[in-house]
Amino acid sequence: MLTSRRSTSCSLHASDTGTIHNSPVISLSPSGSMLANTRQRLTSTCLLIVTLFPFDKQRCNFTFSSMTSDADTIALGTVSTDTMLTRVSERLMVTRGEWNLDKIEIDYCSKNGTSGCQSSLIYTIIISRKPMLYVIIFIVPLFYFVLLDVCSFFISEARGEKLSFKMTVLLSISVLLLILKDLLPSTEDHLPMIATYCVGIFALVGISVLEAMLVGFLYDLDGSCSNAQTPNDAQVDIQLEVDFHKDSDGAEEPPERSSLPLNRPDDRDLLRLILEEVKTARREAGGPEEDERRPGCYRRLSKIIDSVFFVLYFLTVAGFLTYMNIMWMTQIISI
Repeated sequence: MLTSRRSTSCSLHASDTGTIHNSPVISLSPSGSMLANTRQRLTSTCLLIVTLFPFDKQRCNFTFSSMTSDADTIALGTVSTDTMLTRVSERLMVTRGEWNLDKIEIDYCSKNGTSGCQSSLIYTIIISRKPMLYVIIFIVPLFYFVLLDVCSFFISEARGEKLSFKMTVLLSISVLLLILKDLLPSTEDHLPMIATYCVGIFALVGISVLEAMLVGFLYDLDGSCSNAQTPNDAQVDIQLEVDFHKDSDGAEEPPERSSLPLNRPDDRDLLRLILEEVKTARREAGGPEEDERRPGCYRRLSKIIDSVFFVLYFLTVAGFLTYMNIMWMTQIISI
């Protein structure tokens, strides 16, 4: 986090000797002062502080002083003021790129050196980055990705699309992280806030994927157990079959034909009808109970975990986004 603005040191050198242009005309005033113009193209490097990327501002200092003469021999100064120099520089800028020139400040400094008091002239160039492109390709997509991940909790587990959807969101965030890695310098001491933003969202979505795996596992585990027959049902069926066979064996000796009515059904058929009626009655009596028991304990547990995690996840995402917004705005205002 950038808490104070630091002055950055710059290395200034001539790009080539062909860029030096000396004016052949020298202006001489009645007071004895002379004016000579010399133009030279210089190439400079400036240390960038990208903690607030892409809302960062950079300050580059250029110091001009004489290495051999003191302040009594050469007094450095400027013809134009800060405001005029800023306006002229804005008109002369050919390639702006992703930076805006905010202001040019001029400071006069006199310091004691080996040859006495030396005069120094310090130009401070303040530039700011144009953040619109990075907002569109990084901040807004990451916000929509985490919003889609929150909305994915409304996808039914029965369809089996929830986990694959979350994995797609996680891979999309990974692609954005790779693009961000190529944009930011690797020599930065402090982690930029946009990198914290990306890593935080990546971690949240990763935890959401793990939760979806757990819920899907519990859901499938309950589904595989619900197809198996319960021990009580199997025991009742076996007992009914045993009773049926016992009664059938006991009825093998038919009674005398004279004592039986003509339209009386066979004992085996009667027992079979009774057995079917008992099974039908048992199914009708146990049907509502089985329907109520169908989700099972694992499925109910998965629903509870999913509901609790959704509330915690939503609060965490809202808190994280609010924190990042406050920190970004605070640091931007402090600059």
